[in-house]
Amino acid sequence: MAYWLMKSEPDVFSWDDLVAVGEKGEEWNGVRNYLARNNMRAMQLGEKVFFYHSNIGLEIVGIAEVCALSHPDSTTEDPRWDCVDIRAVEKLPRPVTLKEVKATPELAEMSLVTSMRLSVQPVTEAEWDLVCRMGGL
Repeated sequence: MAYWLMKSEPDVFSWDDLVAVGEKGEEWNGVRNYLARNNMRAMQLGEKVFFYHSNIGLEIVGIAEVCALSHPDSTTEDPRWDCVDIRAVEKLPRPVTLKEVKATPELAEMSLVTSMRLSVQPVTEAEWDLVCRMGGL
């Protein structure tokens, strides 16, 4: 099983918005970066995703899961762009800030630190476990 991190601006679509959608999940549309798209194409059902509030908050706030495999993005007619659907699984008891991630030597190579602009990125199992512990899980 792979792990991922997906970024969203909370004033556009927040963790609470994802929770409100419920079990059916939400299409993670609007991504227009080839590497981020390719990451979504690689995702499998049930894989876990850190939900990260970008721009406002700058923190990992919850865990979601992939609930629909890669499919055409409904927000464009351009066939190059795909997306997955995700649903909320669990809110972190304590958000993990970008500042904390950057201050943790074991996370120095995490994509959140090294590829900060990438909106859909892989997370290693070791990074996943450490961030979960930092978030109170």
